[in-house]
Parts: sequence; C-alpha cells; structure tokens
Amino acid sequence: MIVQSLPEGKNGTLVEPRLLAMRGGLGNVPGLRLAGVHAGIKPRKRDLAVIVFEQPQVCASVITTNEIKAAPLLVSAEHLASSGSAVRAVVCNSGCANACTGERGERDARATARQTAALLGVGAKQVVVASTGVIGVPLPMDRLQKGLERAIEQLESGGKSAHDAAEAIMTTDRVPKMAAYAFYRGKAKHVVGGIAKGSGMIAPSMATMLAFVATDLPLSQQALQRALAPAVDESFNMISVDGDMSTNDAVYAFAPAGAGEAPPEFAEALRRVCLDLAHAMVADGEGATKTMTVRVTGARDVAQARAMARGVINSNLVKTALYGEDPNWGRIVSAAGSARAGLDPRTWSLLLNGKNWVDVGGVESLSEAEAHRELEETNVEVELRLGIGNAEATGWCCDLSRDYVRINANYRT
Repeated sequence: MIVQSLPEGKNGTLVEPRLLAMRGGLGNVPGLRLAGVHAGIKPRKRDLAVIVFEQPQVCASVITTNEIKAAPLLVSAEHLASSGSAVRAVVCNSGCANACTGERGERDARATARQTAALLGVGAKQVVVASTGVIGVPLPMDRLQKGLERAIEQLESGGKSAHDAAEAIMTTDRVPKMAAYAFYRGKAKHVVGGIAKGSGMIAPSMATMLAFVATDLPLSQQALQRALAPAVDESFNMISVDGDMSTNDAVYAFAPAGAGEAPPEFAEALRRVCLDLAHAMVADGEGATKTMTVRVTGARDVAQARAMARGVINSNLVKTALYGEDPNWGRIVSAAGSARAGLDPRTWSLLLNGKNWVDVGGVESLSEAEAHRELEETNVEVELRLGIGNAEATGWCCDLSRDYVRINANYRT
C-alpha cells in the first residue's frame, strides 16, 4: 500500500482534502455517457446498462476471490490484459449472471463485447463486460443484442442517465446506488463518481456486488490500481449482509491515461465514493430493518482489527440478535474470538452506541433493559476495545430478518 502525504497548511499542519459531495453519481464525471434500458432479460424492469467513454481509459479492477468466476469476469480479464489502457465501454446486464455456463457463457460474453464494439466503432477488447443475476442460466443473446442497440441510441450524460444505468444493474436491490465527490487540484476541479449494485450474497473479500467508478483526472493504470485496492479493502471488503460470496463480484475504476502517482485529493474522493456505495449496500440488504457499525479499536495492527470486525459482521447469530433487538453481547465477543486473531480475554471491553456495555472482565455496565432500548435504534454502533494497541478498523452489516428468508427461498421461483 502506498501511503501519501496530505497537503500541508501554512503552519505545516496536515489539511484534509476539500471534497464536495454531488448528486447524480457517475453522471457527474465529464467525458462519458450512459444508458439503462429494458432488454427483456427480466420481465419488466431495466436490465441492461451501457457506459461509453469519449476517450480511451485506463482501467483498474478488483474481482471476487471465489474459485468459481463467471464468464464475463474471465473475458474482461482477457480484454484488460491486452487493452487495459484503452477501454472505451462497459456493458452490464442484470437478471442473468452468465456463471457456470461453460464455453457457451464465454462465447456469449465475447459476443456481447463484439456487438457493443461494432455499434460504437471501437475494438471488442476495449469493452468490459459484466453480468449479475441467477447462476447457471445462459444469456438470452437475441434480447440482449436488441437491447444494446436501444441503449446505445439512448446514451446521454448527466444524473438521469446515471440513475437509469444504476437501476439497470439491480437484482434484489430496492434502490439504485450512486455516489460522487468533486475535489480540486490547484484551481482545477475534478470528479470521482460511481454506481453500484448489491443487497444480498454480501460478505467481506468482495461481495455479490458490482461497482463502476470513474474520474476525469488523468492517471496511469498502475497509480489507479494502487489507489483502488486500499479503497476496496476499507469499504467493499468490510461489509456483510449474509456472509455469502458470489461468482460475479467486481469493482472497475476508469480514468483518462496520465502519468505519476494518484494525488491524495483523488485517493480520498475515491475512498469516499467506495464507502458511500458500500454503506448503501448494507442499508439495502435483503430484508434488512437495521444496520450495525462495528468498530474494533485498541488492536495490535489493522489486520487484526479487520479480522475481528469481519468475524462480527459475518456472524448470523449477531445479525439475528440485531433483528430481535436481543442484547446478547456474548455473540459479538464470541464472533470476534472466532477470527483467531489474538483476542486477549483479559483486556477487551464493549460499547453500545457510545455507552459502556461490558467492562474489562465481562462486567455488564448496561442492564438488559437499557441495552434492549439501545438496540431499538435503526442504526446501531458497537465498539469492541481490545486494549492491546492503537490500531482500529470498522465494518458494517445489517440484520437478518424473516424477509431475508422469504426473498432467498423464492429467488428463482
């Protein structure tokens, strides 16, 4: 990880980069157009998104660690290996994951790229393809190709087209997910914007999610990759809905070709976009009624803190207790200890919404009734203090409700 200095003020003090939150997500980024249409892959809703760049883009990516990877991931990796500094378009469909579809799946992914390239007058390997939806079902290529023609006819810039594209990549999501921040390099204003999908099959180490992020700041591919990796580690790799990992997970970031390292202003804007999109996924978790922020502080190092935070946010017992507003703090501590990252039973303590919940030695500071009232909040904050160092990390999850079971029991039927 590259650590870069923040700008210095007049007295040599570090200054946080000045960022401006923007509505409209990816639609704020100059030099691209988007569209989201109904191609007929899903019965009624939009299901095909296209993003087109006016100039060739460098592309950085982080994809699932699942040993089963969907055909579009494999094909896009091939394209980026040969044209990773000259990407011109992204195509993403929902309603069909094109995963576990064998050679046909790869042929269909390549055909999608060829069709898009032909319509745009660019090279097929300059197209990134992505899919999300049901595993094991082939893409309906006739519908997809007709949808591509409509999408490219409707390409526009701005927030409305970004909203349509964000809606088109949704599966069980209830709302589109968009984020954007502007930052300044001297007097020049630049933007980082993104859209994403994800509400189920969400777990650390990449979740069932797709995110497409872009900027108008020229960067090298290497610099963009070095900025993207830590942003993903802090955001998308620290959320959990149900602890499951999909075959299609990917984050793709795009920028005009440039040189040099990513400046701290850009790195912070990218980080904030990724965090906003990740938080939106947790808030939109399948059947979710509450969210929980889990901070692990006083850790030996960040790796230890992240391991324990992931242990807690991935625990189904913690999530069901959150849904039931059950003050069963033992589940939290047990989940942290299950990470086997060095939890010292003599030094830990626990806070709930900023109030001492369990002191060192397992002594409760809040009564069961008091803790229950705190858990009635829609957004619950838990802090596990390890008492052995100065490092910390944060993870986010939602509860597991009856509706989660209903949604996933009938996903295909």
